[in-house]
Amino acid sequence: MSGFAIELEQVTKWYGPVIGLAGFEAKIGVGVHALLGPNGAGKSTLFKCLGGLVRPDRGRVRVLGEDPFGNPALYRRIGLCPELDPFPERMVGRAWLERIARFAGYGPTEARSRTEAALETVGMRGDGAKRLGGMSKGMRQRMKLAQAILHDPEVLLLDEPFNGLDPVQRKAVIDLVRGLGGSGRSVLLASHVLHEVESITDRILLLREGKLLAEGTIKELRDHFADIPRRLSLRVEEPRRAAAALLELEGTEGVRLLGGDRLQVSTRRADRLLDWLTREAASGALALREITPEDEDLSSVFGMLEG
Repeated sequence: MSGFAIELEQVTKWYGPVIGLAGFEAKIGVGVHALLGPNGAGKSTLFKCLGGLVRPDRGRVRVLGEDPFGNPALYRRIGLCPELDPFPERMVGRAWLERIARFAGYGPTEARSRTEAALETVGMRGDGAKRLGGMSKGMRQRMKLAQAILHDPEVLLLDEPFNGLDPVQRKAVIDLVRGLGGSGRSVLLASHVLHEVESITDRILLLREGKLLAEGTIKELRDHFADIPRRLSLRVEEPRRAAAALLELEGTEGVRLLGGDRLQVSTRRADRLLDWLTREAASGALALREITPEDEDLSSVFGMLEG
């Protein structure tokens, strides 16, 4: 087996005339990696391929060195938390988890032990006696996480794990996911809760139209969109005079006065802008108080991806 837990080579999946994945390629190792993309980008299809639920029409999928499709032995090493939750609504949560553990090959005693440990980990020990159909969205989400970690998998696939969670629950799940990645497991996470993703990992994969568009840190991803103007917020004395000078600078796309001593500049030549600001401030010609990049967070990168 290679040093990567997940390997995808030219993976393509069609649903009739609709393409779910189009030559997707990636290699993912230990730790938490976030998969981001707009609706319809192919995230759920990718999780289904990795979890062995569907077979790609072309290409090669390997999880822990093996093809996951039709591979029950490998399923014991993979934990999948799907976005949807088609629960047996009348079943009690604790009994459902125990049954899943028995399906995984554990005896009655071990199944009960693993069920209680998983419920404790996701903060559902006290609510495990409720019927699944009577649980809140947050409870159902945590039950899905419990079944994903029940068998102590080496690879975790988490599709929108923060849906329906309140702030306290989100903090607990963030800590859980971060801990799983830090314990030597490989975690692939898809989420639209971008500020939560930023708090967990800086290893990002951008997916669009079924293809891997870019991967890397947030700064590396922002640099990938080099053709999109950069936005910076400045605090200066005499902002109107500074705005007039900035408009004359090569690469400036526009300047907005934000009120008080603040202004925003959009530029295609951030290097020229920063050099100019440094020279002007050093010479005393510009009283520069603050520079803040406005597009080096994950929300901005995701907005560029959707655009």
